[in-house]
Amino acid sequence: MSARDADAITSGTGGLQDVHEEAGLHSPGQRFWPERWWQLIDYRIGIIPVPIYVVLVGLVATLVYTGEVKSDGPTMIAVLALGGFTCAEIGKRIPILRNIGAAAIFATFIPSALVYYHLIPAKLESSIVEFTKATNFLYIFIATIIVGSIFGMDRDVLIRGFLKVFVPLSVGSVVAALVGTAVGTALGLGSYHTFFYVVVPIMAGGVGEGAIPLSIGYAALTGVAQGEVFAQVLPPVMLGSLTAILLSGALNFVGKKYPHLTGEGRLQPLKEGEVDIQAAADDGGHEEGGPEKSVGQVGVSTIAAAGLTAITLYLLGVICFHLFGLPAPVAMLFLAVLAKLTRAVSPKLQVGGLVVFDFVRTTMTYPLLFAIGVALTPWDKLIAAFHFANIITIVSTVMAIMATGFFVGRLMNMYPIETAIVNACHSGQGGTGDVAILTAANRMQLMPFAQIATRIGGAVTITAVLLILGYLK
Repeated sequence: MSARDADAITSGTGGLQDVHEEAGLHSPGQRFWPERWWQLIDYRIGIIPVPIYVVLVGLVATLVYTGEVKSDGPTMIAVLALGGFTCAEIGKRIPILRNIGAAAIFATFIPSALVYYHLIPAKLESSIVEFTKATNFLYIFIATIIVGSIFGMDRDVLIRGFLKVFVPLSVGSVVAALVGTAVGTALGLGSYHTFFYVVVPIMAGGVGEGAIPLSIGYAALTGVAQGEVFAQVLPPVMLGSLTAILLSGALNFVGKKYPHLTGEGRLQPLKEGEVDIQAAADDGGHEEGGPEKSVGQVGVSTIAAAGLTAITLYLLGVICFHLFGLPAPVAMLFLAVLAKLTRAVSPKLQVGGLVVFDFVRTTMTYPLLFAIGVALTPWDKLIAAFHFANIITIVSTVMAIMATGFFVGRLMNMYPIETAIVNACHSGQGGTGDVAILTAANRMQLMPFAQIATRIGGAVTITAVLLILGYLK
């Protein structure tokens, strides 16, 4: 393997580690075993060492051929890691697109297309769908990301951020509604259809908590069958989310060129005396393709305790949903904020939460997106939105909400790129869209604010629009 090949491989997802260089394994006259073997096993595709990757390909192919693919944990971990990191690696190799979130897009939409065109064996597809829905590990991911993000914020920054983020979000929603409706009307879609069936679905909060309740409300008010309405509102949700992913990836690229516009995941500048716990824990931070983090002096039991704390808060959120109807991720978010503000969690546990956050972000993101692509992303609904008037209207709507977030955030002394990305989540595909958008933007720390934009923003949008439609009827 040439030095150029080694450099190409080492730029992969999650960082392909040059441990062999640090260990001095390039010395002349080295033997294949074990020195050159060690070099080979330290090359990774995502988090998977290349020899292990080759073995996994053979094992999964054998299991598929023999019909022994099960939906159990060990098998699905291997399948999803293999599929997710492979798709992400392809995205990271494509010039230009790799700078605007191609890894997240490919990890989500390649498996969706493979399912639609029956290029994934039926048994493998059904096992992935069963595992994804039975384990509900999307919410495990969101829970750990939210808790780690909140635990890593300064208390005053947290308070100010949650209060301020509603301003660009609200203004952006109004501007996006006006711009999107005007563009769709100008392109011949009609103002009524554009507003209710294109613009509103984009900002409704995804599929489960957006398109479905919206279609139920529309059906009740218009007398049209709910399934027919759902088929109309789902394509804009899908294409709007894809647009938000692309634009957020582009903003990540802009942030590298103009660092004064971004806090690299921090919503607003720190004031004098405020402590950036996350930066302290990271000891210089971590970015895909860069050096691995050290967990410092945090013990394994502390890390485990932080993970269990995140799961506990999520389960409390589930109880809140059954008692009060508040979506579990939102309830969990508020509970995590309350725990942070009341100092109910120790500094050590907060750092443990950050370690869990980074572990989950590094190891689970692309496998999760792959599972979402197979189980929850209908390729045909995405393709259905691809005609000129729809595309221009959807892109204009998403650009309007993000641009408004950018400029309003800047006026409010918030980092404009981060504010725009949070606003983008209001036009995403619910929780799955949040994951893809923040992955493309490399700003998973914004998950708490993304959940506000998606869940609360979506609920407010649906409620307001159904009231308007009821008045018009």
